[in-house]
Amino acid sequence: MAVVTSAVGAEGKSIPRTEVTRARKPRFTPKRLILHTFLTIIALAWVFPIAWAVLNSFRDYGYTSIHGYVSFGGWTLQNYSTAWSQADFTRHFLNSVYITAPAVALTLFLSSCVAFVISRFSFKFNIVLLGLFTAANLLPQQSLLIPLFRMFRSIPLPLWMSDSGTMLDSFWGLILVNTAFQTGFCTFVLSNYMKTLPRELYEAAEVDGASVWRQFWQLTLPLCRPPLAALATLEITWIYNEFFWATVLLQSGNKFPVTSSLNNLRGEFFTDLNLVAAGSVIVAVPTLVIFFLLQKQFVSGLTLGANKG
Repeated sequence: MAVVTSAVGAEGKSIPRTEVTRARKPRFTPKRLILHTFLTIIALAWVFPIAWAVLNSFRDYGYTSIHGYVSFGGWTLQNYSTAWSQADFTRHFLNSVYITAPAVALTLFLSSCVAFVISRFSFKFNIVLLGLFTAANLLPQQSLLIPLFRMFRSIPLPLWMSDSGTMLDSFWGLILVNTAFQTGFCTFVLSNYMKTLPRELYEAAEVDGASVWRQFWQLTLPLCRPPLAALATLEITWIYNEFFWATVLLQSGNKFPVTSSLNNLRGEFFTDLNLVAAGSVIVAVPTLVIFFLLQKQFVSGLTLGANKG
């Protein structure tokens, strides 16, 4: 079958297809100009605070105090070394790992278990159970501050688990709080994805004698790798950046996660904003690295089911 590669002009001359395609492209109309202008403004509004913080993190406080922040000059790298030592980021980065890693792993495991039950089995309280887990995301966390504080202060723990002897001022309490508030969202996302898996797979597994646990562990979880990777990226970012519960439930300064340690960069009489900007950039680097490492899985997890009827 012949493929047409040219078009015939008014004078009988052949016109290359590339020119025809170029001529058929829509022109830059005023509507498109307004749309592109609006999108450019929104993009700059999002990028400007981050770019401004990064720019000032490389500037000396003495220079900006004299010439102002709307100036150019005073470049230095001293802010990063000072911020690292003054905020004791080495210790607090480890604290964030102790909190974030088990909280994310526990959240994904529990939510995948609940989502499997909701999507795989039909029973009377199916929707009620899903609504119960999702309702935690609709409840303002601040409303639970006093009850949780008193409860954690009353729950004893052995000294090898908590040097305070209670759930208060321990990593365990912070891990459980983050897990409780994040499980509902992950359950909602995973249950919707698991419902799209073909039932024929489970019927074939049952014929082969696979138990429910084997269907979950060896069949469902491998198929849920894209949404699990997308949720892992989001959960690491959210729990790592969590500030409210860390400052409430932790009372020892050496236990604070890295986000709370930024308070150490504030001075008694004045605050070096350039130093705080350098510390904020250091704190943001791990989440950026994780996002770029899991970017492919994150995007594929978000677009799953987009082209299904």
